[in-house]
Amino acid sequence: MSELTLIGLRVVVEVARRGSFTAAAEALGYTQSAVSRQIGAAESALGAPLFERQARGVRPTPEGEALIRHARQALAHVEAAEAEIAGLRDRVAGRLAVGAYPTAAATLVPRAIARLGAAHPALTVTLTEAGSPALLRRLRAGRIEVALISIGDGLPDYDLTGLQVERVCGGRGLGVAVSTAHPLAGRGTVDAEDLAGEAWIIGAGEQGAPQFEAWPTLKAPNIVHEARSWTTRLGLVAANLGISLLPGLAADTLPRGVTWLRVHDPSFTRTRETVLLTQADRSPAASALVTAIHTEAAAPSPELP
Repeated sequence: MSELTLIGLRVVVEVARRGSFTAAAEALGYTQSAVSRQIGAAESALGAPLFERQARGVRPTPEGEALIRHARQALAHVEAAEAEIAGLRDRVAGRLAVGAYPTAAATLVPRAIARLGAAHPALTVTLTEAGSPALLRRLRAGRIEVALISIGDGLPDYDLTGLQVERVCGGRGLGVAVSTAHPLAGRGTVDAEDLAGEAWIIGAGEQGAPQFEAWPTLKAPNIVHEARSWTTRLGLVAANLGISLLPGLAADTLPRGVTWLRVHDPSFTRTRETVLLTQADRSPAASALVTAIHTEAAAPSPELP
């Protein structure tokens, strides 16, 4: 006597989704005859036809609709059970604390945490946003296991002795944020001389943290506002009260009314990098997050409007 099976339920749901045995077979990696056998076995188990054969594909019968509704719920429960059991066996479990400087904390790290959570549901990650000097202190004190900081020109020569240091590759480099109502907004890329005479909104931070002033090669820039938080700076930009320096890492997270422009400037040579820091004997959870961050950083950037 035929009985309903998980494979049979998956085939029934896929046939209903695709509208044909052939399309379902391609999606599942089965032959069409295997799909037909599974549908036949399910119909035999229930004693009712599940699909009406039409000139172009198939359509569920009332009995098929009822089974499909319950099958989706059953398969969802099975997948949840599998994920929970996998989490119980997962070495990457427990709690992990990570810290990042504001730009990375707003963009790269959240995406990496989401990626990590999908792969390791038993792991809970907490994120702290702070400047690089504070993150170094927390890492050395054991309050966080992973830190993302910014190093390079214009920043202190941090003591990284004894730490595992990995460069984070990717990103669009340094650019500027402007209002979508700004005359330069539609250009995508601007020359540095195009920025001369613009009103600038600059940043203010703790000692040793990037200040994000005007474009570095401009002489005597017109600074009109100074704000500590990105929210305030970009709010002023959105109101078209000035423009602001902005790392490309944050270019795809701008609020409404703000766009990001690349800046062409052959005379600009200052370099800064994002680096990942962990203790030399980092945990499996910390290693998994480091991998997720590298993966997200290497992913293609969304196209800007």
